[in-house]
This record gives sequence, structure tokens and C-alpha cells, in this order.
Amino acid sequence: MPEKTLPLNKSQLLQAYRKMAQIRAFEDRLHEENATGDIPGFIHLYSGQEAIAVGVCENLNDDDYIGSTHRGHGHCIAKGCDVKGMMAEIFGKQDGLCHGKGGSMHIADLSVGMLGANAIVGGAPSLAIGAALSAKTLKTGGVAVAFTGDGGSNQGTVFEAMNMAVVLDLPILFVVENNGFGEATGRDYAVGATSIAARSASFGMPATTVDGTDFFAVYDATAEAVARARAGEGPSTIEANAFRYHGHFEGDAQLYRTSEQVAQQRRDHDPLVNFRAAVGKKISAKEFDAIDAETTAAVDEAVAFARSAAYPTPDALLADVYVSY
Repeated sequence: MPEKTLPLNKSQLLQAYRKMAQIRAFEDRLHEENATGDIPGFIHLYSGQEAIAVGVCENLNDDDYIGSTHRGHGHCIAKGCDVKGMMAEIFGKQDGLCHGKGGSMHIADLSVGMLGANAIVGGAPSLAIGAALSAKTLKTGGVAVAFTGDGGSNQGTVFEAMNMAVVLDLPILFVVENNGFGEATGRDYAVGATSIAARSASFGMPATTVDGTDFFAVYDATAEAVARARAGEGPSTIEANAFRYHGHFEGDAQLYRTSEQVAQQRRDHDPLVNFRAAVGKKISAKEFDAIDAETTAAVDEAVAFARSAAYPTPDALLADVYVSY
């Protein structure tokens, strides 16, 4: 990938790479830890799509909100969730971000604008338009982002959310992460439109398709969409194409694709490698390698923390189940 004209300074570039490296290290370690049998529930890994979450969230602040998917670890880290709290949550421990009650598919932290990962396919858009409506009503200047997969983009609730966002002129960005498969069903079979972006545009909003392994393509498209939203110009959609390295879930036999396809994607379309190449001489390999080591060490600490933490006690069973307003 050739060196690009970069919109960010060195400090911002290092921060973006650190978040992508943190996601990769987190997911690589979970891939190993899941095999021990100590993690309850399903795990869906985000490896290969790091540039999407980080490219989007580097345009946001703590007052902006995101809604996520069942494949939400990358979104959580990109939005600023604590990796120790995340790991403890995945291990089902009391010190987890949701006190061990949510697990991998339901991590949330409202303090950083993370509305939550969501096991309901296509569930985020309906929640995110609520956050967008609140921002518009209260005139906070905030925006909301709804992450959805290519499979989830076929849900009727997603269409309803997009239509409502246009009708009410809401400050929201719909991000469709097209990794080629809805579980084991190919996108070309399941999506009738020529492109997911084109279908989104038919609702009456700007929509574009970008390379989801190119941080800068995602960042630039998001910057434009967020600027429109903050200016009161309504919703947008970004379809970001990437390839998940792992199966739909940990344990997926992946009979719908070959090991050669996966190896080729890892070799030729790695978001972290693409980022290093694009930055060129502005950041040294030594600096990148140091970040890789730091993020790996942070994940090691998170796993040790999670393993040593206590499980919730029985008397906490009904805590946080009902909330009075």
C-alpha cells in the first residue's frame, strides 16, 4: 500500500495503531483461552476488521454513542472500554463491566458511550436511533453509530431504523461491516441488492462503500459522515468490506470457505500491516513493535486479573435487573 497524505498527526496515528493492535492481541488471546473451557457462552472474534472499529471511533468522543453486534469486542476497545473489565466480563466475573451478567455478547459501558454489544441480529440500529434522537432533542451535538453485519443488514428492524433516521433527520451513522458471510451464508446469496450501500441510499441518505482493511478510507468516510450529522444534515451509511479471520464463532468448522482463502486474506489484507505501510517513514518499525509488545502485555494482565477475580455471589442475582426512572 503506498504512503498516503495523512489527516492525523503522529500522536493520533500511534493512538489509532495502538487500538488496532489492542484488538488483535485481545482476540488472539481469547482464541487461545476459549479452548481451555473456562469461558462461558459463545465467542465471536473481530480479527481482520480492526480498521473499521478504530477508523470509525477515532472520529467520536465520550458523548457520542455506539451500538454494537455479537462480534463486539473490537467496537468496545475502539470506543474506550477497559480491557481488564472486558476480560473479566467474558470470564463471567463480578469485576466485569457488567458484573459478569452479560458475557462476550453483551458488554456495555455507558461512561464511554458504549450502548452494548448485542446478540440480537440487527439490534443496534433501533437502539442507536434512540441515542441520536436524544442528542438532537437535547441539542448536545452528539452523534450515534450503529454497527451491523452484512447478514444483520437484511433485518426489517434495520430498514425501519434507517427510514426513521431519514424521516426525523437524525445525527446517526449506520456502519455495515460486510465480511462476506452472515454466519455461513454468503453475502451474494443473501443480499438481493447490488450493494448494501446502494440499498441504504434508497432510503434517502448518503451511502458509500470503503475498503474495511484500510483505516484511512474508513476514517475519512466517517469524518465526512460525522461532520454532516453534527451539522444537522442527517444520517449516512458506510459499507465497509473486510474479511473475518476466524469462524462465525469459536468452534465453527468453516465448511463454507477454504483454509487457503483464509490464509490468503491474512497474508494480503491485514489491516495492521496496511496501516504500517500507509504511514511509511513517519513511524518506525521499532515504535510499532513496542506498541505490539505493550498491548500483548496488557492482555496478559487482563487475563490474569479475570482469572483471579471472584464470581458474582447468589445474592447479586436480581441486582440491576429492574431499573426505576
